[in-house]
Amino acid sequence: MNLTLDHLAPDHSGAITEVHASGMAAERMAALGLIPGKRVAMLRRAPFGGPLHLRVGPTELMIRRLDARAVVLSHIHRGRSGH
Repeated sequence: MNLTLDHLAPDHSGAITEVHASGMAAERMAALGLIPGKRVAMLRRAPFGGPLHLRVGPTELMIRRLDARAVVLSHIHRGRSGH
C-alpha cells in the first residue's frame, strides 16, 4: 500500500519510495533526510493543519503538511521504528 507522508497516522512508520519535489524543495527534503530508501516515523500531528513531527533515523524534525504531500511511502507499519 502506498500513501503520502501527510496521510501517515501517528505511531506508524513507512519506507520512502519517491519524493516529488524539484529544485530547492528537493534539496531541502534531501538535507532533512527525506530520501528514497529511508524509513520515516510519524510522532505527532499538530491540530488544525499544523506541522508534522517526524523521526528519520535518529533525527526528529517538523515539516509542513504541504511538503509532506510530496513524499510517497510504502511498507507501512504500526510502531515508531523510524531507524
